[in-house]
Amino acid sequence: MKNFIHRSIKRFHLDGQIYDDALIPRLQNEYINILNTQMKLQGYAPRLDIDPQFTIDYNGKHYNFKLSVYGTFVGKRNAEWMEGIYGSKPIYTPQNKSGKSSQDRESRSNQK
Repeated sequence: MKNFIHRSIKRFHLDGQIYDDALIPRLQNEYINILNTQMKLQGYAPRLDIDPQFTIDYNGKHYNFKLSVYGTFVGKRNAEWMEGIYGSKPIYTPQNKSGKSSQDRESRSNQK
């Protein structure tokens, strides 16, 4: 297992506006998911030990927000299979091995 203790941490951020305060919690979660996806596509794994930072300010017409999430570079291949990094340890996404073997069995039975 790899150790990620001395790797640099990069900030991924998004600034924007929300016009309806009832949408803030849902949009906050959606924007965090979007940034995490963007991060993984660039080869970064989310830092699970650093909470996303979300600030909001009402200017009388709409809410201005800033969102920051943090990641560590692990490479695109590793990022695809990682949920994130907690401390210095990677947290891998559970893989469903049974789905692959059942497809293999089906293809073998079709060839007979």
